Amino acid sequence: MAAEQLGGISSVDIDPDGVFKYVLIRVRPAGGQGPARDIVRGHAWAEYHADIYEKTAAEIKKQGYDCECLGGGRISHQSKEKKIHVYGYSVGFGRAKHSVSTKILKDKYPDYAVTWADEGY
Repeated sequence: MAAEQLGGISSVDIDPDGVFKYVLIRVRPAGGQGPARDIVRGHAWAEYHADIYEKTAAEIKKQGYDCECLGGGRISHQSKEKKIHVYGYSVGFGRAKHSVSTKILKDKYPDYAVTWADEGY
């Protein structure tokens, strides 16, 4: 049942266009029992990576789950060109594993060119 409920949490929630900060978050049932799932959140309104994480963590905790931030970076999303590029790092959380974030994004946007690099801020 927990795995099915985790499936109700969207794997990706990012802005439709622009360059913005993002975080990679691991969600698990409260108490750490059961399967975990990684999700990507990214928004231009956030001044800091922590702003995105804190908002998402509050929403997830209301649903009865725990979460932790695995790192952050930036996303360049060009919806007209169907391109997403993941790069950079978070000063507060460190660099997310962009290869993991990219796989999650490719699953959500199968018709996009999704790339990543460790360079850049």
